[in-house]
Amino acid sequence: MQAELRHKEILDALHRTGRVEVPELAERLDISAITIRRDLDHLASVGALRRVRGGAVTTVLRGEGLPFDVRAADAAALKARLAATAAGLITDGEAVIIDSGTTGAAAAAALAARRIHAMPLSVQAIAALASSPSVDLILPGGTVRKPEGTLVGSGTERAIAALRFDTAVMTCCAASPAAGVMAYDLGDAAVKQAMRTASARTILIAEGAKFTRSALAVVCSLDDLDILVTDSSAPPAVLERLSAVGVQVELC
Repeated sequence: MQAELRHKEILDALHRTGRVEVPELAERLDISAITIRRDLDHLASVGALRRVRGGAVTTVLRGEGLPFDVRAADAAALKARLAATAAGLITDGEAVIIDSGTTGAAAAAALAARRIHAMPLSVQAIAALASSPSVDLILPGGTVRKPEGTLVGSGTERAIAALRFDTAVMTCCAASPAAGVMAYDLGDAAVKQAMRTASARTILIAEGAKFTRSALAVVCSLDDLDILVTDSSAPPAVLERLSAVGVQVELC
């Protein structure tokens, strides 16, 4: 198994249980314990987990997420597919506000060849759209939250509130039927709330793993969404419930 796939399996196990043990991982992945220890050491070096005797524990609590570079490498192909599906739901000529995070950057890249008016909410999404000849780029104010590259603060919120968008392409840190759409950072949650309020419709892009996590700040109810773009690993009961209340579910 390639290192990237092993790292994803390890991180997924950590998200589910909060702790992993070397012998258990070695057996599950059919890899030597030495290789697993090297994988854990590497993931610890980039801040994705904390090494303990015999294994590792998660660093992801309700108020803290994984570093951007770690998330960017995690399920990159899936995020690209989800982003392409969301982009296919947007019509040329629309005014679109694009959320931050690794999935938001993927959405911006998927929309770079389209003829749209776009306000990106991260430096990564701005970079993905800046050289596009067909995108009318609108830059918000605000503060860049490092190292995420997320635009937050009252300046960003005011810039969003002054405009009206056809579509908000939203991302999230976690989601559940009980709590709704969640974010780790309070400033990020406030910006997400502002972008939903300023938009005629909201598309949430969330890989199925997001439905196994929790975070500090609630953005909105899942029922407030217009469209959910996710993959087949999302809980079927959640998708059925959303479809029943009128949320359009797009699987890819």
